[in-house]
Amino acid sequence: MMGTGTTGHGPNSLWHARDGHDTTGRLLRAATGSGARLIAEAATLVQGWAVLADPIAGAVYSAPAAAAADGVHAAAAPHDHPYSVQLPAAGAVLVLAPAPTTPAEHTGHVAATTAALLEVRGQRAAELRGEQMRLHTTLLRLLLAGHADAVVDALGGGAYTHVTVYRLTGEDTPAAHQVLWRAVRPTLAPHADACTLLGRLDGELVVAEVHRGSDDGRILRLVSRLCERHGLLAGMAGPLPLAEMSTAYCDAAAARHSATPAHRIVPADAIGAPRLAPLLPAAPYARWAAAVLRPLDPAQQHLLLVWLRTGSKPSAAEALGLSAGTVRARIREAARLLDADLEDATVRAHLLLALRAPAPADAAADSDADSGSDAAADAASGSGSGSGSGSGSGSGEAALRNAGEARLEALPAGILDTGAVRAWAGGLVDGLEPRLRIALTCWLRHHARTAPAATELHVHRTTLTTWLHQCADHLAQNLADATVRAEIHLALRITRCGPDAPADLPRRGGRTYRRA
Repeated sequence: MMGTGTTGHGPNSLWHARDGHDTTGRLLRAATGSGARLIAEAATLVQGWAVLADPIAGAVYSAPAAAAADGVHAAAAPHDHPYSVQLPAAGAVLVLAPAPTTPAEHTGHVAATTAALLEVRGQRAAELRGEQMRLHTTLLRLLLAGHADAVVDALGGGAYTHVTVYRLTGEDTPAAHQVLWRAVRPTLAPHADACTLLGRLDGELVVAEVHRGSDDGRILRLVSRLCERHGLLAGMAGPLPLAEMSTAYCDAAAARHSATPAHRIVPADAIGAPRLAPLLPAAPYARWAAAVLRPLDPAQQHLLLVWLRTGSKPSAAEALGLSAGTVRARIREAARLLDADLEDATVRAHLLLALRAPAPADAAADSDADSGSDAAADAASGSGSGSGSGSGSGSGEAALRNAGEARLEALPAGILDTGAVRAWAGGLVDGLEPRLRIALTCWLRHHARTAPAATELHVHRTTLTTWLHQCADHLAQNLADATVRAEIHLALRITRCGPDAPADLPRRGGRTYRRA
């Protein structure tokens, strides 16, 4: 594709073969240096500007830098820039905007030669790309195996401390890998502010941006555009310390299970912290969570968290890189240690709350701050007394004694009976029709399995599926997200006025609504 440039044809604008020979020589010498030098030389020769625009990365090279936006726009909408010349080059678009006095023949020669040299450079890069991709995959596997120091040394010792991980899946993953590689132009140059590793592990496209604690968002923007263009779903986790690469890797997979075509990339922190948790009284909530989780070590707690966030054992196994049988065995062992039925929907919702509870020390600090403000208010009103202090100490000791008896089946007394919690629950599920509320309650109790829920409700599975779509529309929630389902289950329990049993489902007769 080529636009028509505005040129002059006076006696001073004649273009000869000798000029073409000199132009080719200058471009060849520039191409031996770098792509940026080649684009800069092309801009000089046409006495205007030159941009190599990529549909994902935007401006790959631009001379001058201020012309980048114009070049990208010209590549996307060539008819809006008839004065420029556009040619495909190395998977991108070369855009030249010559000066009005530059002969059209000279501009065409510069554009054709530059595009050809870019193709040669691209083919050379493609020959080396396979080896570079294998190196990146090896470095990713070393990071996942815990050899962060060795990876940092391989990257030139750039004092990297943190990593942000993306995991992408979709039918077009191989093509997306090539496109993202060209857009990112990954390099292992030492002393860079950040280094991006790209690799395909077990059919997924994995992107790990290794940096010094600050993420500028460039890779996130590229991954977002890539997901939209190639129909991929992605999860993102980080920034986390390099030593926690395996945790970030699992969290990114858990987040990807919440991605949808409407929201193709989901950060892990968007699904990791339930909205209910911040509304609970901090001190008793933290003490209860610490007590119930005391039998578990950090690895077991992380496995349970990934399982509850992905919503199924096979999905958790995929995220953790373990076999499904191993995950099932470890969950059974955790259930034994917790002395709880982890197949119960309420227990699972309580466990998710426990795993996301604040540390007891942080909760105690918040509680002390709240108590201090309350004491100051009491003193100002003249209501403080020594007996009140003794009572508070006694209640604290009682709470600690009760914490030793804490169980997942029940939250501490009164922890859900607050105005903030009831307002949250009412705002989430109020307004559901009785049939939708009963159907949703039953479906959540069956861990989002439609067939057994439809059997218990004595309705057709298609009917239940339709009702669930209506519930999702009414609640404006993503019912495919396991964390969202856990919160809705608790909200339904908090706001229920009756048993919400399948026997109470309103019937209208007919085969679809037959009675038991």
